[in-house]
Order: sequence, then C-alpha cells, then structure tokens
Amino acid sequence: MKNISRKIPPYIVRCLWSFDVNNLDLERHKELLITQVLNYGDWQGIKWLYKTYSEKEIKEVVKHPRRGLWFKRVLNFWQIMLKVEIPQEKLQRAIIRLGEQELE
Repeated sequence: MKNISRKIPPYIVRCLWSFDVNNLDLERHKELLITQVLNYGDWQGIKWLYKTYSEKEIKEVVKHPRRGLWFKRVLNFWQIMLKVEIPQEKLQRAIIRLGEQELE
C-alpha cells in the first residue's frame, strides 16, 4: 500500500453505504475497498484507488474475486483492463446473483 492519508474521502464513502466507514482500515479492509470502488465508483474513485494502492494490489483483488460481490460487466472490464485471467468457475462464483438472474 502506498503512503497516504488514512482517511476515506466522501466520494469513496458513497461506495460503502452498508459499512461503518469509521471502522474501516485502509490496509485491513483493502480487498473490500478495492472491490466496492471498482464496482460502484467513478473516475475520481478509480484515481483514489491508484493513489492508495499499487496496481499489483488492485490486480490481486481482481484476480481473486470474492464470491457474489461483483457485477459481471465490471469484473469482465477490469479483467481485460488489468490483463488478469480468472478461471471461469471462479469468475461465475464472483458474480452477484438474485435468484437465478445475474446482475450485470
């Protein structure tokens, strides 16, 4: 992780609506923060990610997506942009699903 302020800016808090941001730690909750910002963030959020974390750290989160936390199109986009290969089975498990319908 790069050396920056430990405070989460308001434009990132928007991506974390279901979490108590006062209890989030940039290092301990790195995987959650990266996942949420890549899924729900905007350009400003992406810039913050790259100031806060190395590309290697971001790639690792995309390479090992957590089950049921990713939008299909978003994960596919970042897989292409970061040149990361995710096994098909792992990719399918990472997609957010409501019933039998997957969210894109």
